[in-house]
Amino acid sequence: MNNIMLEADRISADLSKLRRYLHANPEVGFAVEKSAKTVMCELEDIGLKPQKCGRAGIVATIGRSESKKCVLLRADMDALEISEKSGEEFASENGKMHACGHDMHTSMLLGAARLLKAHEPELDGQVMLVFQPAEEILEGAKDMLDSGLTENKNIIAAIMLHVMTGVPIDSGTAIVAPAGVSAPAAAMFEIKIQGKGCHGSMPEKGRDPIMTGAHIASALCEINAREIASSRKAALTLGCFNAGNSPNVIPDTATLKGSMRAFDMDVYEFMKQRIREICKGTADVFRTSAEVTFTSECPTLVNNAGLADNIHLYLTNLLGKDRAISASDMGEGSSGSEDFAYISHKIPSVMIALAAGDSRRGYLHPLHHPAVRFDESALPTGAAIYAYTALKLLE
Repeated sequence: MNNIMLEADRISADLSKLRRYLHANPEVGFAVEKSAKTVMCELEDIGLKPQKCGRAGIVATIGRSESKKCVLLRADMDALEISEKSGEEFASENGKMHACGHDMHTSMLLGAARLLKAHEPELDGQVMLVFQPAEEILEGAKDMLDSGLTENKNIIAAIMLHVMTGVPIDSGTAIVAPAGVSAPAAAMFEIKIQGKGCHGSMPEKGRDPIMTGAHIASALCEINAREIASSRKAALTLGCFNAGNSPNVIPDTATLKGSMRAFDMDVYEFMKQRIREICKGTADVFRTSAEVTFTSECPTLVNNAGLADNIHLYLTNLLGKDRAISASDMGEGSSGSEDFAYISHKIPSVMIALAAGDSRRGYLHPLHHPAVRFDESALPTGAAIYAYTALKLLE
């Protein structure tokens, strides 16, 4: 076990090759057929018997089936609807992009599978490898849980890893989330505005959904600014506004899409209520109507206190004190949400961040940016983290 990091370094080139293939062929949501096929083939090549779980998930186990202990390791496979502008020679050309690093996660967990298979005789229990679709739309984890992912299994811990880039931290540094909530509850929402179309020269004949949408967009920003205390962290973003296709026509309809996040569930429910109220009230003022639909949601991600302390200790042993730090020592963290949260409400869980792009060394863009790049030197570290934590937890 003490050689896990050295063993991971030996497969670095293989992990990079795998990651580049996944990166060049991104898929979104549950439509991850090519990625899932790649995962299945890789797992079968090392002697495992992967199974499908839910609409597009993949699960495989390593270890002693007679044991009653199990550790769950999770990676996500899906990408984003972003046209890539990273300049990488293996950049995607299909209008989608692994701008959140899920290609890194999948490659790391496949690397961990190779390491754990080599150490299978040492496992006092089982390791469940979970490759999940649809994280970006906050639906994949729940789908796999609803399909029996954790049923009839004594899972003592669940671990997820997420890369970060564009930060002034040495690549390969692990940041362990402290006990409690480390990622906010989140919801995606859609606002459909119904107006009445007319000729642009006679606006009085219509009911303008664009004007309604513009005022709704402005008013929603005031929820954070004027209705939530600054000490209660929350975020609301509108990322899409579609209406019409002609400069001299007021259209019938307009659609806005956005997301909201809050670390406190009372604030979360308050935000949902105010979104509905503001949309209805603003639409009434402009003699239109507005329908709000919350298309997908996930709860807060909760880290188990004892498990977080143990993981921090394990990673200090694996990586050294300078490369294993607690998120609580770094000040304000990310407001990004994670549908691994569903798992964290069922099983003692911990979220680990892994630096994979030092802004001081040319990795300048953040996650979800069309030009974001990732440092592949972090791949073996991620594989070793997955494998080592599972081995230690099953001791």
